[in-house]
Amino acid sequence: MSVAHDRDDLALLAEVAAEAGRIALRFWRKDPRVWWKGQSPVSEADLAVDQYLASALLGARPGYGWVSEETAARPAAGEEARFFVVDPIDGTRAFLRGEPDWCVSVAVVAGGRPVAGVLDAPARDEVFLAGADTPATLNGAPIAARTGHGPEETLRLAMPEPMRRRLSERADARIAFSPNVPSLALRLAMVASGALDGTLVGARANDWDIAAADLILERAGGRLAGLETGHHLYNPVPARHGVLVAGAPDIVERLRSFAAQAA
Repeated sequence: MSVAHDRDDLALLAEVAAEAGRIALRFWRKDPRVWWKGQSPVSEADLAVDQYLASALLGARPGYGWVSEETAARPAAGEEARFFVVDPIDGTRAFLRGEPDWCVSVAVVAGGRPVAGVLDAPARDEVFLAGADTPATLNGAPIAARTGHGPEETLRLAMPEPMRRRLSERADARIAFSPNVPSLALRLAMVASGALDGTLVGARANDWDIAAADLILERAGGRLAGLETGHHLYNPVPARHGVLVAGAPDIVERLRSFAAQAA
């Protein structure tokens, strides 16, 4: 597939994600209706954004497949075997509390890896994006994960509260704990931008939580990895993940050590 096609897809994602963010804002702090899927809330805002994304993206690329948190997956119909991976509102709990830390996450996957990804966080006035051959950017400016860490350097990390509690009991952990960000996609983007040195991710994240942010982090010079694995390969059947770590390559092994102790 041509570089031009990747860039066309990235432009499409950016345009559609911006409108999806505007739709979400119409419900934010307006007490939207909420239902529950097991332990997870889903609001009328999630459903409205998902409906718009499906219509706009599949209308523009009818041969692409579809993977979403809110609707059934469908396979690609064309020879390209490309598919969208979307989370209409990543960070629904923060959204429902009226907090700004949520985003629309959209990605295109080809050959098992994201080739275009956008995180649009309208309540934060932030747009992260990256393509397979373009740098990661925040509001149009290039970003880079922080590198050059010394082996004994204290790391600025965010992670779920149970993991933080376990690691905070270790005096030799050398961690400066940052507040956890409910949106996993935004938390990974903060690593990509250097706002965090890294993050630990509890088990059970799904593909739609990470696909766009995975590419943004990679193009910013960072890495998202499992405790024993490298790059995740995406397919049209969404997968849940074990514990993950994200940071610059020079601290991935150190993060894995922390995560193994905290899991």
